[in-house]
Amino acid sequence: MKITKIEAFHLAIPFDHGAPMPSQGAGGVRTTMDSVYIRVDTDADLTGWGECFGFACCPVTHFAIQRVIAPMAVGRACDDIGALMFDLHRRVQSSGRNGPLIFALSGLDIALWDIAGKARGEPIHKMLGSTGKRKRIPAYASLMRLDTPANITKVCGDVLALGYRAVKLHERTLETVAAARKALGPDIPLMLDTNCTWDLTVSKRMAQDLAPYKLAWLEEPIFPPDNYRALASLRAATHIPIAAGENLGNLLDVERILDAGAVDVVQPDPIKMGGITECWKALCMAQERGVQAEPHTPWYGPGLIAGLHMISAMEQDCLAEYYYADLAGWPLGKASIPRNGSLDVPDGPGLGIEVDLDVIAKYRVA
Repeated sequence: MKITKIEAFHLAIPFDHGAPMPSQGAGGVRTTMDSVYIRVDTDADLTGWGECFGFACCPVTHFAIQRVIAPMAVGRACDDIGALMFDLHRRVQSSGRNGPLIFALSGLDIALWDIAGKARGEPIHKMLGSTGKRKRIPAYASLMRLDTPANITKVCGDVLALGYRAVKLHERTLETVAAARKALGPDIPLMLDTNCTWDLTVSKRMAQDLAPYKLAWLEEPIFPPDNYRALASLRAATHIPIAAGENLGNLLDVERILDAGAVDVVQPDPIKMGGITECWKALCMAQERGVQAEPHTPWYGPGLIAGLHMISAMEQDCLAEYYYADLAGWPLGKASIPRNGSLDVPDGPGLGIEVDLDVIAKYRVA
């Protein structure tokens, strides 16, 4: 089976998260949820869909697919996903082991797994060894930046009413964390992701001040995210579990962060570090070392679904991360919408999804 066509789609979908529009990352105030989908066609009349990390770097990732990855991959045999992906990674090694080219390869890998599952007539979770015992995955509501205690209180009430039983904040102040704990009560797991905002000294002080709020984990407190020595120092200085991993670009990065003893929870992302092929290796490595593994899945497309398939097949129990928002259009229909705080693992072949081409066309960036 050979690849005959690869097409990239930059999507920008308006959303509502129950509060003023957030400011996160390089894109400033966010008014749309941006991502890059990738469609792969084959000479066997099978089509696969993948997703590449996006947000502010969507234009670069889109360009990388169309101008670099597609010309190298079209015409290649894709029956052996591992062999093809290894060769493509080797060919782009001079462009780095993380970043937009790796994001593009991640989406391609997911699409190839989708195709392989369709060819075999099996869902990806079964291909990974799932026994089918996890058909629904509890999700935690991953909240966007809310900034004020009033916003925090309002949105935490909203997510509890929808059935979520765990919440993650993207905040940087004690006041917002205190508001969340008060709104959620003492028993709902609460996580805090600061998006790499502090140095080690501030992180240690904040961890001490955050202790009364009983965080399930403190995620990526330190910049830069690959300062594993600093993360390990923070971990040794606090009883709050330390989580990180969404910025890991490859399997060796995962090995390094584990070797450093830097995390209690490792969070590889399938749309950032090589798709299902590499993310599954990372999850297995963490589990073998007795470290909690939590795939990073705050997406609405094939990346989220790939994460659900992997969680279904994991030995450890874990939650799915769900970026809490109501989109103006849902590219996968109900497949990516939680019910009572949980997500169904698709049981159809491959990813087991149907992509709504009308939604793709409506929200595609020219």
